[in-house]
Amino acid sequence: MGKGGFKELKVWQKSKALAVYVYKMTNSGKFGQDYSLRDQIRRAVVSIPSNIAEGDERETDKEAVRYFYIAKGSAAEALTQAIIAYEIGYIQEDIFKEIENKCIEISKMLSKLIAARSKTFNP
Repeated sequence: MGKGGFKELKVWQKSKALAVYVYKMTNSGKFGQDYSLRDQIRRAVVSIPSNIAEGDERETDKEAVRYFYIAKGSAAEALTQAIIAYEIGYIQEDIFKEIENKCIEISKMLSKLIAARSKTFNP
């Protein structure tokens, strides 16, 4: 795609929105005081749209797919950290469910994007 076209990708838009949501949600309360877990989940959620953008700007679909897989891994990482945050009482169930649903949705969207882009080099 190239030239900033990644901004048109629904999966990029949803993952960027998730990153903004998590940044705001981790600003206060117990999360705001646990710099280690807060920074870890923030890095994970920022990695998702960042890798989608970087992948989409790559020269080949094969290169792009590698970055989409990294983004997918970051979604799993963010979900794991949200599970931990929920289980130790940093976030309420409704906030956890919101993050969980978004991570699962983004991961499914990335799987479809990976499959579509893989057809060009794995027909």
